[in-house]
Amino acid sequence: MASNNYSNMTPRQKMINLMYIVLTAMLALNVSTDVLNGFRQVEDSLARSTENASEQNRTLYGELSEYNRTNPEKSGEWYSKATDVRKRTEALVSYIDSLKLLIVQQADGRDGDVNNIKRMDDLEAASHIMLSPAKGQGEKLRTSLTNYADFVTPMVNDSIKRKIISDYLYPVALNKDGIIKKKTWEEETFEGMPVAAAITVLTKLQSDIRYAESEILHILRNNIDEGDVRVNRMDAYVIPVSKTVMRGSSYSANIVLAAIDTTQAPTIYIGDKELPKEANGLYEFVCNQTGVFDYTGYLEVAAGDGSILRHDFTSSYTVIEPSATVSATMMNVLYAGIDNPISISVPGIPNNAISATMSNGTLTRSGNGWIARPKGVGSDVTISVTANMEGRIQTVSQNVFRVRQLPDPMPFIAYKDDKGNVQRYKGGKPFSKGLLLKAPGIEAAIDDGLLNISFKVLSFETVIFDSMGNAIPEVSDGANFSERQKTAIKRLSRGKRFYISRVKAIGPDGIERNLSPIEVIVN
Repeated sequence: MASNNYSNMTPRQKMINLMYIVLTAMLALNVSTDVLNGFRQVEDSLARSTENASEQNRTLYGELSEYNRTNPEKSGEWYSKATDVRKRTEALVSYIDSLKLLIVQQADGRDGDVNNIKRMDDLEAASHIMLSPAKGQGEKLRTSLTNYADFVTPMVNDSIKRKIISDYLYPVALNKDGIIKKKTWEEETFEGMPVAAAITVLTKLQSDIRYAESEILHILRNNIDEGDVRVNRMDAYVIPVSKTVMRGSSYSANIVLAAIDTTQAPTIYIGDKELPKEANGLYEFVCNQTGVFDYTGYLEVAAGDGSILRHDFTSSYTVIEPSATVSATMMNVLYAGIDNPISISVPGIPNNAISATMSNGTLTRSGNGWIARPKGVGSDVTISVTANMEGRIQTVSQNVFRVRQLPDPMPFIAYKDDKGNVQRYKGGKPFSKGLLLKAPGIEAAIDDGLLNISFKVLSFETVIFDSMGNAIPEVSDGANFSERQKTAIKRLSRGKRFYISRVKAIGPDGIERNLSPIEVIVN
C-alpha cells in the first residue's frame, strides 16, 4: 500500500502557500489595508485547509483503531505510535491557538476575538507576546516545534518526504542563500509583524503540523502491511514542489510510481525523451516564459513475468510574473476626466486569468495594465477583481479609491533655448524680449513630476504700467497675444516688467479655472 499525501494537496492549498510567501514579503513595504485583508483571506483559507486535514487525520486514526481492534498483534505497535503522534499534535495545535488568542487580546483588549480582529495593523502586540522578556512565548514555541519535529521525522523512512517535513517543521531563520541568520527564528518571524500577519504565520504552522501528522499516519497505516506482497494497482504520480512558479525561477517535480519495487527503478519519459537515471525521478528546468503549460509522459517498469508495463501521466504548471497587489500608480487616488494607469495582479494567477470592473466609471485593459476613467468628482469608485482559479471564477479583492479634481495648472510662455529644446518660462526672472515677441501667447499645464496634463487657455490680460505709473490692461486673443498687447510689449525697455493676469483655462475634466498670474521681467 503506497500513498503520498503531498501529491493530494489541492491546487488551492498550493496557491495559498504561494500567497502566504508573497504577502509576507510585502511587509517590507507600507502595511496597507489591502495587504492586511490579503492576510485575512490567506488565514481563512489556511484554517479551512487545516480543518480538512484534521478531518482526514481523524479518518486515518479511525482506520488504525479498527486495525488494532481486529488484529492487535500485527497493528498494536503502529497504533501505539499513532496515539502518541495524536496526543503531541493536539497539544501543539492547542498551544498555538492559545498564542493567537493572547496576541489578539493584546491588540484588541480582553474581549479580543481571533475570528474578528479589530486592530489587524497593530505592530506591537505580536512582539510583546512572542519576544518580550516577561512573556517570551516565541522561544517556547520554537522549542515546542523543534521537539515535535525531532519526534516525528525519524518515523519517515522516505528521504524526500523526511526532508519536506523537516523543512516545514524545524524553526530556522535562513537568508536567501540558505545560511542561518544571526536573528533567532522568533525574532525573524514576529518582530514588527502586524497582528494579521502574525495570526496567519501561526495558522500556517498549524497547517504544516497537520500535514506532517497526516504523512506520519499514512506511513504508520502502511507499515501494518509492510512485507505483504499484494498489489492490485499501480499508478504514476507527478509531485511538483509547486504548480505555480515565478518567471525566472525553477519548476521542480518528482515523478514516481506508486507500489514500485525498490530493487528496480522505472524508466521515465517526458514526452518521448528519457529522463536521465541520475536524476532519480526529479524533473527540473528554468521557466522563462509566463503562461499555463501542460506536459505528458509515461513510466515503464518490468513485471514479474518479464513483460514491460507502461503507466502514463500528465501534469501542468503556471508561470507568473512577480506581483502582489492592486494599486493606483498616481498617489493612490484617481483623477476625474483623465486616464488613470492601474496595475492589477493576483499572486499565483496569470494576467490572462484576471478580470476587473469599476463602479462610477470605466476600466479597460491597456497592455499589461489597466486604464481607469472615473465619471466625476464626489463619488468614490470600487474596483472589483476576479480570477479564474482552476476553472472557478472567484472574487479576490474589492478596492475603493477616492476621485479627486485635477489640481490647477501653471500658466507659462513656451520658447526654444539655443539648443532647440522647448522650455517653459513661468515668470519671476528676466526673459529675453526677442523670445517674448516670438511667443504666440501663453499655455497652461500640470507638470509636477507625477502628472503631465495640458490645459486649454481661454483668455488672459496683460497689465503694463506707463511712465506715469498708470496700469494699462489689454485683453488677449484667446490663448494668443493680441496686436495691442504685442505693440505694448515692443515699447518696453530692458528691466521693465508687466503682469499676465486673469488667466482662464479649461482642462480635460471640463472644469474652467482662474489661474495664478505671471510676472514677466523684460531682459
